[in-house]
Amino acid sequence: MLTPFADLFARLIVFSLGAGLVGYTLMSAIRAFVLPRGDNVPITRYTFRIISRLFIWRANKTNSYEGRDRVMALFAPVTLLVLPVIWIILILAGYMLMYWALGVGTLYDAFKVSGSSLLTLGFFTNDTLAASLLEFSEATIGLGIVALLISYLPTMYTAFSKRETLVTMLEVRADSPPSAVTMISRAQGIRGLEYLDQIFEDWEIWFAELEESHTSLAPVNFFRSPQPDRSWITAAGAVLDCAALMNSTVDVPRTAQGQIVIRAGFVALRHVCDFFQISYHPDPRYPAQSISIAREEWEEARQQLIAAGVPVKADVEQSWQDFAGWRVNYDTTLIELCQILMAPYAPWSSDRGRRRR
Repeated sequence: MLTPFADLFARLIVFSLGAGLVGYTLMSAIRAFVLPRGDNVPITRYTFRIISRLFIWRANKTNSYEGRDRVMALFAPVTLLVLPVIWIILILAGYMLMYWALGVGTLYDAFKVSGSSLLTLGFFTNDTLAASLLEFSEATIGLGIVALLISYLPTMYTAFSKRETLVTMLEVRADSPPSAVTMISRAQGIRGLEYLDQIFEDWEIWFAELEESHTSLAPVNFFRSPQPDRSWITAAGAVLDCAALMNSTVDVPRTAQGQIVIRAGFVALRHVCDFFQISYHPDPRYPAQSISIAREEWEEARQQLIAAGVPVKADVEQSWQDFAGWRVNYDTTLIELCQILMAPYAPWSSDRGRRRR
């Protein structure tokens, strides 16, 4: 038996632990759903990691990419719905400790009071003033989490819809899977290469919106495109490679928009990688840092451009050096994001292995 002082001290410790758990969980929910900036919340991160391992295990059981895509398409929605359940369980446990510390019977009695209050069922209450105040606060938190999730979903789907508009339009311009060579060849044959500057301007805005939405609304990264052969990350890679080829290989005056879209792209991808704690070189320089594209692959693309009637620069060596110098800015981030997002096949992006550093 504990002495009265020891019992009081123990209850104060338990009450503090419960209050700390509730406070930490609430701050996690605010940082994940309300804070308008990327914040890598431990509860959210570990929930996504654990569930992702289950989905990846299940996806690897299938024999085709289409099957894996169907499995992984459910990953983000399921995790998004599991996350509030985790918060509710933690809040229930925290309040249970506080109720017990206030003398609400056994731990089982405290559990029933906590569950009844959090879910606003009201079938089990306590008449003391302190316990009643806790019940009211817990009921308010329970309703607040539900309201937070309901208000969060439309915002996230709006961001998803805006992202997918240009991804879908890219199929017309760059085929599916998207190819930088096809994008340049098609522009040359239909509207002229100068039309690409207008496309680059649209994608500059797209990259800016991507950076904001995909760091503050982390689950959107894992929302897959309506068609299994499309992905926002492979589309981004095709546009960046198109701009890199235009700046280095195609014999046209280098434009400001073609250079700006690459900077907008690699800045956005780096910020997404920062959120996922993916490492990359902060100031890469070729050849000190290599790229995942072999020179033979680039020369093959150059020949394809020539066959399509696209003018290319005569200095092959300088063109390769320039292309590698542009590509090195986004090579690592592009490949790493393709890996963690299990992106569909696309040349020069998801078909690469992990880059050795």
